[in-house]
Amino acid sequence: MFRRMLNRLAEYRRQQRALEELYSLDDRSLADIGITRSEIPYLMSRHDLAAPAAPKGSFKALRHA
Repeated sequence: MFRRMLNRLAEYRRQQRALEELYSLDDRSLADIGITRSEIPYLMSRHDLAAPAAPKGSFKALRHA
């Protein structure tokens, strides 16, 4: 049970960092990876994009959405 809580907390923090990084990009950079600013919340809410296989700081999973 404790490990599950730690995993959920780690996942939440990872998603928050990804959100902050995406929102810090300008519109042109977002367009380069194929998304708009208004799509960020939707993309981050999709469970299939939250795979831990992507390296830290990488939006590899988002580029293929």
